[in-house]
Amino acid sequence: MGKRIIQQARGKGSLTYRVRSKAYIYKVKYPAKIGEAEILSILHSPAHSAPLMKLKIDNEIFYNCAFNGAYVGQKIQVSNLPQEGNIVPLKEIPSGTRIYNIEVNPGDGGKMMRASGTSAVVAKKLDYNKIAVLMPTRKEIVLSGDCKATIGIVAGDGRTLKPFVKAGKKFYKMKARNKFWPRTSAVKFNAVDHPFGSGRGKRIKSKIAKRNAPPGAKVGHIRPRRTGRKK
Repeated sequence: MGKRIIQQARGKGSLTYRVRSKAYIYKVKYPAKIGEAEILSILHSPAHSAPLMKLKIDNEIFYNCAFNGAYVGQKIQVSNLPQEGNIVPLKEIPSGTRIYNIEVNPGDGGKMMRASGTSAVVAKKLDYNKIAVLMPTRKEIVLSGDCKATIGIVAGDGRTLKPFVKAGKKFYKMKARNKFWPRTSAVKFNAVDHPFGSGRGKRIKSKIAKRNAPPGAKVGHIRPRRTGRKK
């Protein structure tokens, strides 16, 4: 009688290999209203690498990634005024301004540049209400001018410089995000636990897996563009 290898167990999505839902209680989004919002508190969320701001505009409460220099009680604008911390449509932001939490489609609440210490730059304004945004990878993307973004840089820069020190801290961090940790090299597995298991001298078998292969068979090269030595 065999046993499920670890990829099959993870692919099935049992309680052991499922994200902790309590980590995702805060949803980052933009409010439907415009006007002045106040920062009620700055929170830590296990699901986000950056600290979050809890904001209130009229009777509506929403959450956004905190920017460098944010403090409790600070007022920010959801308007066309391009100042640090304000939530502004891309068409109203001057070129060269650093922005984060950028919407891909107008009204989606922000999808890009949300990790700690990240930001993009408004590169140039194009025709037909299109804005070019320069990403940290130096790649330029074109978005609608009606997409909103927050002006500034996400707080928490330098997060990766602080060591975990203890394995226990790393364990709970990875558990909150459903990351597979500690990661064991496949060739160190027993032969029954992984297609690359045992190794018998660490000779890893070459394997080209189909893209639609089930968990457990999807190991090795996943639909590689080419194989073999370059000639």
